[in-house]
Amino acid sequence: MAASVVVFLVALPLCVGVAVASGVPAELGLVTGIVGGLVVGVLPGSSLQVSGPAAGLTVLVYEAVREYGVQALGVLVVGAGVVQLGLGALRLGRWFRAVSVAVVQGMLAGIGLVLVAGQVYALGDVAAPGGGGIGKLVGLGALPGAVDPVALAVGGATVVVLVVWPRWRWGVRFVPAPLVAVGGAALVTWVFDLGVRRVEVRGLLEAVRVPSVDDLGLLAEVGVVGTVLAFALIASAESLFSAAAVDQLHDGPRTDYDRELVAQGVGNVVCGALGALPMTAVIVRSAANVRAGARTKASRVLHGMWLLVFAALLPGVLGVIPVAALAGLLVHAGCKLVPVQELGALWRGRDRGEMVVLGATALAIVAWNLFEGVLVGLALAVAKTAWDISHVHVETEDRGDAGVVVRVVGNATFLRLPTLLDALEGVPRERGVRLELSGLRHVDHACAAAMEAWAAAWLVDQEGKGKGEEGDSGSGVERGTGAGRCPGEGDEGGRSHVGRPQGVGIQEGGPEEGLLDEGAAQGRMASSRSTS
Repeated sequence: MAASVVVFLVALPLCVGVAVASGVPAELGLVTGIVGGLVVGVLPGSSLQVSGPAAGLTVLVYEAVREYGVQALGVLVVGAGVVQLGLGALRLGRWFRAVSVAVVQGMLAGIGLVLVAGQVYALGDVAAPGGGGIGKLVGLGALPGAVDPVALAVGGATVVVLVVWPRWRWGVRFVPAPLVAVGGAALVTWVFDLGVRRVEVRGLLEAVRVPSVDDLGLLAEVGVVGTVLAFALIASAESLFSAAAVDQLHDGPRTDYDRELVAQGVGNVVCGALGALPMTAVIVRSAANVRAGARTKASRVLHGMWLLVFAALLPGVLGVIPVAALAGLLVHAGCKLVPVQELGALWRGRDRGEMVVLGATALAIVAWNLFEGVLVGLALAVAKTAWDISHVHVETEDRGDAGVVVRVVGNATFLRLPTLLDALEGVPRERGVRLELSGLRHVDHACAAAMEAWAAAWLVDQEGKGKGEEGDSGSGVERGTGAGRCPGEGDEGGRSHVGRPQGVGIQEGGPEEGLLDEGAAQGRMASSRSTS
């Protein structure tokens, strides 16, 4: 019971604030919170995770409402829920955890930056300009002369309380910081009758809008389909990453990711049918639930019931809340989405490429939109991974009169082709050479062709020298049928082949088969393209 009250007190201002920031009636945020408790709360998946409207989807919802209208929101959310149901049924829940952490953190950072840039205007009761994140950032220059100082004071005080209150451990155990901040701002606004903009109240039933059959026709538009997929994928990723984080906070049953994805899909279908906001699992409410001593699903179900009671019996209380206070709440939430500590750790660590992926994803979201920014981040993450795994090393061992042994180790891909060619061209040509490929885990077509051409050119060069020198032995290619080992390297037989003065030996590992002519060498070199 106590945990459910704590979660309710945390969720109430967040539900209202996310709805107002998304450009929809405040009651729709409460509807999503109610569904998250009463519907998703009883479904299997994660036992302690709490679902509801999230700041992480605010930017995307706001753009969708501005583009298609609030009447289309229900169809978009229903579509997203259906996609989530399909992903869960196909047991793809765990695959969301395969997404690069840098991309996820960059996505959250970009959302946070756009959210802060938009809510700074609401802090001063000023309408935010259009043009996406860039337009909001550019418009900040004209903001100082347009703000309402009273509203700015209310919003600024809300942010201060959100920062300071959690440091008082005794107080935060009984009353969460969001309730203190927003409740205090509402109380001051009501007592002193401050002339600031307040939340508009319509009533729960008046705000709910069930999508019509005609609204379903929107799903035939390409832009709508893209928005639906963005809702589904981002909400799913946020929910499942939240589940992984919540599992680390308790020692109870672990999350079944596929079932949790189905539960989120059911919740979004219900939310969409009521015309409400999309839902995700929210780490702030979930962590509050665990820390308040929750052990079962009862606390998250009851928190939905308290939201329903509040929305049914006390809707007028919402009309006292100043919009500037909700803006301060979301500015604080947006700042927490930017992973400042992780940025410092990445910069101090060896893998600064992850920070580049994170930063590029965030900037792309600010410059364009959420969906395109995530695609940019994923493309950069794949490119970085391809570069990281394509390391190839060429080791040269000079054995004097016995010749030169050249070992190629690692993953030979076209990304490292210049490095490979430079190393091979630097091998001295005046003595016999054995090229060992047993250390290669992968060779792509470009590198295999390059090594074939290098070996062929060497053979031609040695044949030309052999014609001018009587008594020289002919050119040859030494290769083996095995892979992964080079047993002849340290024995007498191995040294006899390496010491052949005008020969190129290509050793993939295993027993030697003798000498092949140039044509056979070029024809069979293709087998070295992949030893993995």
